[in-house]
Amino acid sequence: MKAIRRFTVRPVLPEPLRPLSELARNLRWSWHAETRDLFQSVDPGRWASCGGDPVRLLGSVRPARLAELARDRRFLRRLTAAADDLDDYLGGERWYQAQPAGLPAAVAYFSPEFGVTAALPQYSGGLGILAGDHLKAASDLGVPLIGVGLLYRHGYFRQTLSRDGWQQEHYPVLDPNELPVRLLKAADGTPAQLTLALPGGRRLHARIWLAQVGRVPLLMLDSDVEENDLGERGVTDRLYGGGSEHRLLQEMLLGIGGVRAVRTYCRLTGHPEPEVFHTNEGHAGFLGLERIAELGAQGQDFDAALEAVRAGTVFTTHTPVPAGIDRFDRELVARHFGPDAELPGIDVARVLRLGTETYPGGEPNLFNMAVMGLRLAQRANGVSLLHGRVSREMFSGLWPGFDPDEVPITSVTNGVHAPTWVAPEVLRLGAGEVGAHRAEDALTVGDAERWDRFAGIPDEDIWELRRELREHLVAEVRERLRASWRQRGAGTAELGWIDGVLDPGVLTIGFARRVPSYKRLTLMLRDRDRLTDLLLHPERPVQIVVAGKAHPADDSGKRLVQELVRFADDPRVRHRIVFLPDYGMAMAQKLYPGCDIWLNNPLRPLEACGTSGMKAALNGCLNLSVLDGWWDEWFQPDFGWAVPTADGVGTDPERRDDIEAAALYDLLEQRVTPRFYERGRSGLPDRWIEMVRQTLTLLGPKVLAGRMVREYVERLYTPAAHAHRALTPDAARELAAWKARVRAAWHGVSVDHVDHVATAAATATAELGATLGLRVLVALGELGPDDVEVQAVSGRVDPEDRIDDATAVPLKPTGGADLEGCWVYEGPLSLDRTGPYGYTVRVLPAHRLLASGAEMGLVALPLR
Repeated sequence: MKAIRRFTVRPVLPEPLRPLSELARNLRWSWHAETRDLFQSVDPGRWASCGGDPVRLLGSVRPARLAELARDRRFLRRLTAAADDLDDYLGGERWYQAQPAGLPAAVAYFSPEFGVTAALPQYSGGLGILAGDHLKAASDLGVPLIGVGLLYRHGYFRQTLSRDGWQQEHYPVLDPNELPVRLLKAADGTPAQLTLALPGGRRLHARIWLAQVGRVPLLMLDSDVEENDLGERGVTDRLYGGGSEHRLLQEMLLGIGGVRAVRTYCRLTGHPEPEVFHTNEGHAGFLGLERIAELGAQGQDFDAALEAVRAGTVFTTHTPVPAGIDRFDRELVARHFGPDAELPGIDVARVLRLGTETYPGGEPNLFNMAVMGLRLAQRANGVSLLHGRVSREMFSGLWPGFDPDEVPITSVTNGVHAPTWVAPEVLRLGAGEVGAHRAEDALTVGDAERWDRFAGIPDEDIWELRRELREHLVAEVRERLRASWRQRGAGTAELGWIDGVLDPGVLTIGFARRVPSYKRLTLMLRDRDRLTDLLLHPERPVQIVVAGKAHPADDSGKRLVQELVRFADDPRVRHRIVFLPDYGMAMAQKLYPGCDIWLNNPLRPLEACGTSGMKAALNGCLNLSVLDGWWDEWFQPDFGWAVPTADGVGTDPERRDDIEAAALYDLLEQRVTPRFYERGRSGLPDRWIEMVRQTLTLLGPKVLAGRMVREYVERLYTPAAHAHRALTPDAARELAAWKARVRAAWHGVSVDHVDHVATAAATATAELGATLGLRVLVALGELGPDDVEVQAVSGRVDPEDRIDDATAVPLKPTGGADLEGCWVYEGPLSLDRTGPYGYTVRVLPAHRLLASGAEMGLVALPLR
């Protein structure tokens, strides 16, 4: 029989054990080994069966065991120490509190998914894991962040395989009462709730669940409430599920509802109001519209409110291809805004203009969430240096007249939260070498000085660590593989071969990620005979562990999974290559440490960052990757190998895959496996061990989320907070009026004449160090010199006279306007580089409250 009602019966903890409840509800346990060890000791068997989830553990442990622990002095001492340690962590000063004054009072961080722990399955892949690591690193650093997301009742799907290797999806129902979250409640105990208006007089209601991520609150909105009709209850059903309107409602709830949730949380708890709003991808872009509406309710007009909102907003783009951006039909968006729906005080036409693709090749009937995100944020960034360049190219049409290098999108390279991803065995080795406190600081704050001490770890200790981690992985793989085959319908009698799967002494390669086509899951299968020879080599064999999920609607991705699974099912090689279904955080935490090589072979440059290789590196795993994302930025031969790419203009996709697969096989055969198996005088693979040491010592501090969050604070959050404070209501009105005046008058701005005089050179050639005196005649029309900056832009030129690595120098007006309203600007131009050299002149809008000269997308250039 099936129950007609479901609810959770919580245990009543004996008084001495009450601190266990607070320890379980703060997700710091997910990266704090001592707290996890404490919970494991409550009931080791149940801890394993609960998947390492303290909330589920406490909900299932026997009362007799709780009574026994309440009398166990040793356990109570450990409990007191863990509770005191959490109190110190939550209340003590950390990196942020030691910085100079002027930092943001608070930052709101919005993301459609958060991968904090497997016990809170609200993520699908890298975007969510990155967001979870961002929160955890902010907590460790003491950054006053508020996370904002949605609570999906089915999360992302669980993956199994059919007997013939086809991916199958399952959506378990998640009961929030069984998750490490609690309802945000008002002082009278009633749950806090917010409402969005929908077309036709309908309403979308949502509750706010709170997950405490160390010092950082994570607010998660849930539409599965009784006040909603059936359709509205399902808005937060699945991550990335449903059609266009379903996705639009999710993103309206995340952005608009998220701002309202933040306001409610701050009012109920006294938390400082955010000065900066950070949107992790365009999904939460509507948050800017809600903040404009807030200012409109305080008397600001739309244009002034837009300037005030932009000043305090940071937008991070994660996609290197237009197809990866959410785009909605304009009519659908228009129907959900305006007098009969949400934000009635904002003209629908203004909303639509924010998301219009106004650049060449843009679709005028689509509303682009990333375009809106860029227009609503004064500061934007990509997630690696290469991705920043790709993003500037991709969005350059929003800033016509500017070279892509000048598009105002910077880069902050992603990082990973080391305490989450570093294996306990690695942590113990590091702590033994440098001390527990110094090791913790090295993993969280991340400056290189603390990592130098890892260079002294003896070779034999490193090699023993790698062997131990490989053994753990082999045991994990066999257990998961056996469970997978049982799900595929195999009986126990068929599975004896699994006891011989993988070998702790064999070079182990890992490959695990989502399965879109550009990540090329099956590149390793291009030449199956050659791969088989690698797997079965009599002296230098390799073994490969593969995992990954295809999107439920992506049949081509599912076919890639099936192709890989069928190869791995072959009895000739199945002891050397395995596919593990249901890739997630719990599996990843076992997989990264146990691999010797982390393989990544995307189509360059389609990997925005790709953080899985970072997590592997922190465990002493070497990277074997295409030069894309973060690897393009930090690759050194000491850290691994770069797979050559064939990304020339004339190479068709099939030919390119063949070339790059052959290059991958060559590397494995000629360089990777010989180095792993060769032995030095000590009988150890000393050259391999040195690469592991260099990876830990030199690459380790670079790939940390602590380094990433510090960069966000210093380069984006703090300037955004200063800009937010400067945009008082009067200043916002002034800036909005000035921009409107400049845009209206810009047609009258032109560069009419440019001349130069060489002070120490001939005319066609010049000597290094010479100076040119520039004289420029500029028409400003209805504008004046205070509205613009006239610049000389110079640098080396290519054969087509394009300026490379340009330097801009402002010129000064001399005297007043002539009878035709033209101004003369003059200034020196130093010739500071040799070779082909050139210059041009341009006019940009200039105002003290602009973040950059390119912000308005206006420029006047000589007609030539």
